[in-house]
Amino acid sequence: MASFNERAATLPCLGTPACGMSYDLLINAIVAGLLLGGFYVAVTIGLSISFGILDIVNIAHPAFIILGAYVVYIVNSQFGLDPILVAVVMLPVFYALGAGVYQVYFLSFERRGQAALRGLAFFFGLLFVNEVALILVFGVDYRYVTAPYIGPSLRLGPIDFPLRMLIPFLTAMVMFAAIQLFLSRTFIGRAIKAVSQDQLALRLMGADPTRIKRIAFALSIATASIAGALLIIIQPIEPSIGREFIGRAFAICVLGGMGSLPGTIVAGLLLGVVESLTATFHGPSWSPAISFGFLLITLAVRPAGLMGR
Repeated sequence: MASFNERAATLPCLGTPACGMSYDLLINAIVAGLLLGGFYVAVTIGLSISFGILDIVNIAHPAFIILGAYVVYIVNSQFGLDPILVAVVMLPVFYALGAGVYQVYFLSFERRGQAALRGLAFFFGLLFVNEVALILVFGVDYRYVTAPYIGPSLRLGPIDFPLRMLIPFLTAMVMFAAIQLFLSRTFIGRAIKAVSQDQLALRLMGADPTRIKRIAFALSIATASIAGALLIIIQPIEPSIGREFIGRAFAICVLGGMGSLPGTIVAGLLLGVVESLTATFHGPSWSPAISFGFLLITLAVRPAGLMGR
């Protein structure tokens, strides 16, 4: 099989049908990768807050995304409401859930200085409890939602924009912009950025570090509501599918730079493009190996990540 570089070498011959097909294939692969990367950003934003800013290794973050997807599935199948609308309505519920989980984590582990290993085991337990509970309730059958934009595509010249990918991409960008504005323009947002750096200074400013951490962690879980809706729009789901995103989410978080939301969006889009090009020109089975190989090479050159300090 010809390599991607060999195919790319034919691109200048624009007068031939084969070259035109290769060029169209390349452009569509890049566009598909950007749309996929937008979904990866939505998956990783919450982890960038909990892991990148708070230093809480929430390995169960994908479990909350799957939980959000199932909530969207239930409401959509029963009442026919739009998946994204359901996710937005459920944001306060997931925020409260995140606040409760952090309170248990703080009282049981962080306050006692046992957050490193036992805290990680706590989140592993949440991950598997959530998966088993969903299997008991819904079984292992794939579930999906219905919406007017699942199926149709928007075509601009030779480029296809599947709406089931375009709508999640746009939603992810809106969520990213809203969280970035909150973190950079509000007192609580700036306190969240400062809480892992200097808690004494934060107390002198009249803010309780524990309360700020609880708000930040709750915000990270609230994003799972939106990410879950985007996931079930893109593809059918089953309870164990969240495991596929654990490695990718942490990889994007580290690649972008710990705690850097702009780095998260750059890393997510970049990883999406790399995976799409690999799947298009070499086959889907190569995508994980190439994408994580790309991560290792990038970190070898820039250990702090793309936009880390």
